[in-house]
Amino acid sequence: MKPWPSPFILMVDRGDCTFVKKVRNAQRAGAAGVIIADNACLCSNEECKEKNPDAKCETSEPIMADDGSGSDISIPSFLMFKNDADAVKLQLKDDHPVQIEMAWSLPSPDDRVEYDLWTVPTDVVSRDFLTSFKETAVALGKAAYFTPHMYIYDGEKSNCKGNDGQNMCYTLCTNNGRYCATDPDNDLDKGISGADVVRESLRRICIWKHYGDQDGIGVQWWDYIAEFMKRCNSAGYFTNINCVNDAYKHSGVDGNAVNRCMRDSGELEKDVVNSFLELEVTNQAKRGVVVLPTAFVNTAAIRGALTVDNVFTAICAGFAKGTTPSICERC
Repeated sequence: MKPWPSPFILMVDRGDCTFVKKVRNAQRAGAAGVIIADNACLCSNEECKEKNPDAKCETSEPIMADDGSGSDISIPSFLMFKNDADAVKLQLKDDHPVQIEMAWSLPSPDDRVEYDLWTVPTDVVSRDFLTSFKETAVALGKAAYFTPHMYIYDGEKSNCKGNDGQNMCYTLCTNNGRYCATDPDNDLDKGISGADVVRESLRRICIWKHYGDQDGIGVQWWDYIAEFMKRCNSAGYFTNINCVNDAYKHSGVDGNAVNRCMRDSGELEKDVVNSFLELEVTNQAKRGVVVLPTAFVNTAAIRGALTVDNVFTAICAGFAKGTTPSICERC
């Protein structure tokens, strides 16, 4: 049998390998899109369960999450419920042609798009985006509102805060085990610690509160990120206060105001709640963030590589009809 000529949409069964691996293999085979047929009924789908009485059902819809290696994938992919996929397969087995259209849209509630990014200061994947998107954010102006989020692990849920209030996770956490981050160099005794990552996360939250919260653009925030990455993004300088002050200076950030913000939010040393970090823990649970980095536009997650072009395109697609800013038409 000759290979099917491109473009075509390939349907594959859900199995043991990851969604990313399936879609990558389909992309290499020339597919323009992928439909992954679920192999289990949703427990809430009575019709599907009646047709498959001996099969186990799943209580919630599976999440087609990136396993961290999907930056090279450029084709779209959808998961199709078992009941619908079985109907398509039946037509194909009877040698009947099936035409599938893959269509999606972003929520477009008004004339302002809201977009946010979940990441951590040591994330490598988001580095190019964070150092390149400032000009686009400025060009979009008040037509788009950005909110950066720092991913913080809930130390209490992870059992890092002991019953006696002690930090059970060594250098991974602050506030006696309340707020944690992974160790970027996997060495608890030296290098950058998880607690260092939490501290820098809080610093970036405070910079945004002072310079971006009001207009949703935050020029100084973007500048600080770029300066920090250029000057301090190494084990020897990540926690060096002189390096941080240098990044403040070159980005026009008032270091005293940021340090005061970090203290007033609850600090990091004592067994107390830090209001800003607690809010991040709550918000990431509500949003269901499980993969880093993750960007959202009008609450819809952006799939694929985190690039300036991808995020800009998604933002421009998120405006209500007739409200798209001119920058989207020019680029």
